[in-house]
Order: sequence, then structure tokens, then C-alpha cells
Amino acid sequence: MVNFRFHQYQVVGRSLPTPTDEHPKIFRMKLWATNEVRAKSKFWYFLRKLKKVKKSNGQILAINEIFEKNPTTIKNFGIWLRYQSRTGYHNMYKEYRDTTLNGAVQQMYDEMASRHRVRYPCIQIIKTATIPNELCKRENTKQFQDSKIKFPLVYRKVRPPTRKLKTTFKASRPNLFM
Repeated sequence: MVNFRFHQYQVVGRSLPTPTDEHPKIFRMKLWATNEVRAKSKFWYFLRKLKKVKKSNGQILAINEIFEKNPTTIKNFGIWLRYQSRTGYHNMYKEYRDTTLNGAVQQMYDEMASRHRVRYPCIQIIKTATIPNELCKRENTKQFQDSKIKFPLVYRKVRPPTRKLKTTFKASRPNLFM
């Protein structure tokens, strides 16, 4: 079992009931965070931006972690995101192959940090979807969709059959390609 850094949470919250509005509108958000505390924090961050509801005049009704239905099958995931760079805000679409959506999101955060130098708080995931093979756009995900794909084993080192035959230095260079 692979332990991912990011988990998907569903957070449900609303503003506190007042005499004028006894049944305030309930908001549900799916988001990725390392733990429940950060998921709640991210929920309030987005709710404050989208609606005039903040933590001091709101309440969280429920928080649940969402798990993958089939965590053993490989799927193509599309991620629509918005990120802040040094020059401004940019929208982006990325595709990843993974067994879980959490794994694909982890790949996305790692790639954005390495290729675009974008820190975790500057990334906002807009939407995610499981993409069928024929609708994939990126060449990087298309190349692994062949069912008969093979990977060469390039570094095969022949080990001595017994410890007695093991030596630090050999007279001949080992053949790594067989």
C-alpha cells in the first residue's frame, strides 16, 4: 500500500444561522490536503474568496476522506488547475496515469514544483476527471496506453552463485546487456 502525502477530503460547511437567515446555504467542497486540519483551513480560504463566509461566522458540518473505488487499476486522470507564478495567474490542463486520483494529484504537485517552480499554496485544483484512452491529449500519457508495451531491463548484473566466488576486483569487465 502506497502512502500518499495528499488525501482527498469532502468538507461541508455553512455560515452560522442568524435571526434573519435561520437556514443558511450549505456548501460542499472536494479538496486535497495532507490532513483534516489543513483541509478545513483550505475550505475556509476558498469559501472566503467565493462567498462572504469566514471561519468566525461559519461552521463545518462534516469532513470525510474520499477513497478510490478501484485502487488497483491504472487510469488516465485529467487535472484542470490554476496557479500563481511570478508573472501572474495561469490556467493549465495536465494528464497523468496512476492507480488513484491521490497519486495523480501527488504527481501534479511534484511536477509543478519541479518544472514551474510553483509552491503548493499557489496551486488551485479546479476540476479532476478520469479520462478514457481515446480522449487523452498529451503524448506522454498516450505512449503508455499500448497493451503490449515492454520495458527493457538494461542493468542486469550477473551475481556470483556462491559467496566464495565473490571478489572486489575482476579481471574482465562485467557484461550488463544480455
